[in-house]
Amino acid sequence: MHKEEHEVAVLGPPPSTILPRSTVINIHSETSVPDHVVWSLFNTLFLNWCCLGFIAFAYSVKMVGDVTGAQAYASTAKCLNIWALILGILMTIGFILLLVFGSVTVYHIMLQIIQEKRGY
Repeated sequence: MHKEEHEVAVLGPPPSTILPRSTVINIHSETSVPDHVVWSLFNTLFLNWCCLGFIAFAYSVKMVGDVTGAQAYASTAKCLNIWALILGILMTIGFILLLVFGSVTVYHIMLQIIQEKRGY
């Protein structure tokens, strides 16, 4: 019988491929997302003509675990607040003008009625 002998030498890794171990620490920065709660509350209390201020307030107080969702809600709340502010100011000015012109018209009608009664 023929017996083969094999010699195995333990060499280890080559010296050029030895890399030092490193530790990576991921630090999540706290990115603050504007929530526009104060602006929404102002629009809800004072300029809530079309309920846009209330809807903006609802979007402002929604809390989401991820930053992307919070940014989306903040963007929606900002857009609704802008529209609530614009519509609220325009409708308030329109209401004041209607009140002034309506009062002047009623005054002239009453003055005309009084003058007709005196002449009769």
